[in-house]
Amino acid sequence: MKRRRAYLLALVAAAALIFPWGVIQPRALDDLRNFVFDTFQRLAPRGYDPEAPTRVVGVDEKSLSAYGQWPWPRMRLAELVDRLRELGAASIAFDFIFAEADRAGASQLLDAIPDGRARAEVAKLVAKTPSGDQIFAKALAQAPATLGVTLTDAVTAPLPTKSGLATAGDDPAPFLASFAGAVGPEPKLAQAAQGLGATNWLPDHDQIVRRVPLVTRAGEAIMPSLALEALRIAQGESGIVIRSSNASGQTAFGKQTGVNAIKVGAFEIATGPNAEVRPRYSHSAAARDISAKDVLEGRVGRDQIEGRIIFVGALATGLGDVRATPLEPVVPGVDVHAQIVESIASGSLLARPDWAPGLEFIVAALAFLLIMGLLFIAPPLVSAAAAPLAVIGLFAGSFYLFDRHGMLLDPAYPSLAIVGGYLFGAVTLWRAETSARRHVRQAFGKFVSPAVVDRLAEHPERLVLGGETRELTVLFSDLRNFSGISEGMSARELTQFMNDYLTPMTDAILEQEGTVDKYMGDAVVAFWNAPLDIDDHPRKAVLAALKMRDALMELNAHRAEAAAASGHDAQPAAMGLGLHLGPCSVGNMGSIRRFDYSILGDAVNLASRLEGASKAFQTDIVASAAVRDAAPDFAWLDLGRVRVVGKSEATQVYAIAGDSGMAGSDSYVRWRKSHDLMREDYEVGRFEAAAERASALARSVSEPWPALYGALEERYLTLAREGLKDNWSSVWNLSSK
Repeated sequence: MKRRRAYLLALVAAAALIFPWGVIQPRALDDLRNFVFDTFQRLAPRGYDPEAPTRVVGVDEKSLSAYGQWPWPRMRLAELVDRLRELGAASIAFDFIFAEADRAGASQLLDAIPDGRARAEVAKLVAKTPSGDQIFAKALAQAPATLGVTLTDAVTAPLPTKSGLATAGDDPAPFLASFAGAVGPEPKLAQAAQGLGATNWLPDHDQIVRRVPLVTRAGEAIMPSLALEALRIAQGESGIVIRSSNASGQTAFGKQTGVNAIKVGAFEIATGPNAEVRPRYSHSAAARDISAKDVLEGRVGRDQIEGRIIFVGALATGLGDVRATPLEPVVPGVDVHAQIVESIASGSLLARPDWAPGLEFIVAALAFLLIMGLLFIAPPLVSAAAAPLAVIGLFAGSFYLFDRHGMLLDPAYPSLAIVGGYLFGAVTLWRAETSARRHVRQAFGKFVSPAVVDRLAEHPERLVLGGETRELTVLFSDLRNFSGISEGMSARELTQFMNDYLTPMTDAILEQEGTVDKYMGDAVVAFWNAPLDIDDHPRKAVLAALKMRDALMELNAHRAEAAAASGHDAQPAAMGLGLHLGPCSVGNMGSIRRFDYSILGDAVNLASRLEGASKAFQTDIVASAAVRDAAPDFAWLDLGRVRVVGKSEATQVYAIAGDSGMAGSDSYVRWRKSHDLMREDYEVGRFEAAAERASALARSVSEPWPALYGALEERYLTLAREGLKDNWSSVWNLSSK
């Protein structure tokens, strides 16, 4: 119950920490998501198709070397436009902002003439020739040309409208990236061009170009992007259609969720709510780029230009127009515009649906609950394998959707929920199990052998209030004449004596994997085969009893030596011990707040009575027939049947003379033969003969066994004086515990 409650609290705490991320969508989560999506692009980039409908005519190092530094005279740009038009370009888009007049024209060179008269003469000649801007404007007017515009936060004069605009559904303006104004080309150039397109993109804070808006706001005007405008002009379309939420065929249940798609000619382009698209990039390809020098010098085949959308921009790194993409840290900015059109034309734009965050949150919640539930009920190896497998499955599924369908579904947030939930749950269970094991060691460490404690610590769930019925071997031992031994001892001496006695007794039990149930003064109660199964436990209990016998002899020897050294006498300690095998109730007995692992049952009472029977027989260890039958290889002596106090049925009992080594000795075999003959005489009522045999045995056996035969001789002689009665039974009815 305590473990379940702690785990439930951990589940709630983990949920409170993890789930708000899915609602708040912090930047850290967005960064992680971008990293995952960028990795997907690096693993499966869009392959460049040489038949793609775009080419980039670049002002590269070769062109700069041939025609001088940028900006070039507008007359040269006009020549470039004418060449591209003659080669059949479907659309020519300049990724340059021609915001100033031609600085390389003849009129701009007049100020460099120092002589005033000469300057005036040259001015008359210049006035009769068209300017570079006029020549460039004429070329633009004759070509399907688009010029670049840069949106800015500064208020500017409005630019001429080039494309028509239609909307369906909600007003898209509130959802578009908004700027105060736009810096465009010189008015005559802007008027001449068929299209004007914004070159801006939506930057992430790491400045990687992942999203590019197809339409934006410049003041009150809606401005198409350079790529969209180039695509419009290539198709000969006069306008674009913006479809937003609640348009016909769009279900938003009355909510304004933003832009859904933009239609231009034959292309209906799915967008994000801010009219942005996510190109699926390809690596830079030499086949995409054409040097402006080669175009101007007529070294470009018509097949490279005809029917294509041509983007003119800076390819020379020194011109500074570089961007970073998920694939490459440095690419020419003009390449980004070309790749947008390539992604649109090939249907390989990446899409992040507006329902993606909601689905990811649901998947995260389900995965979290699944892993937390599995962690609680399944074996540790199963849950430890399930968590990484689930994460791998999420990433594999997400990558499949990316690669095959261009869909961006985030596996990172659900994976964080799995990992976070697993860590919370695993740590909680580990702490609970550690606490349970510590409790086990505290509860059993002093009473159970270390080997058993280690095994029990692996199964602390057994320490619940209540019990189970198991077959146990029970040992009950007690000191004889404790009052006489302790007489004259101080409290300190008595404490030292008890420690000296109980320590080796306990060690003997624990060494044989027994469990010490309790100490009752000078008495020791122990058992075998609980809390864990102990193989051959009756035999281990008998071995423990023999070790206790030897330990008591050593204790008496040490006490005698110490007493002799101090000039005193030490009364030797004697022990009585009972062993019985039978079913017992074993478990935690007590209350919820305080309980002890203990045993109850008739077998426990009988073991106690057998210890009392050892007094009547004047021997130290008495075991039941159940113990003797379970461990027959020891040196046993049959003591007959006794009826102990509180029991109506008789119990067959045995004394133990020694271990299995002694059982095979010739001296023991002769001893037991004489003992068995004595027992036969007794069983048939020949009491005098049995007494004579007991007397002979008392004289022939070594200490401490003469006491046993002395007690038996006395009993047999008493029976002989009373005579054999008709209803006589060989069962010895004991009158004391």
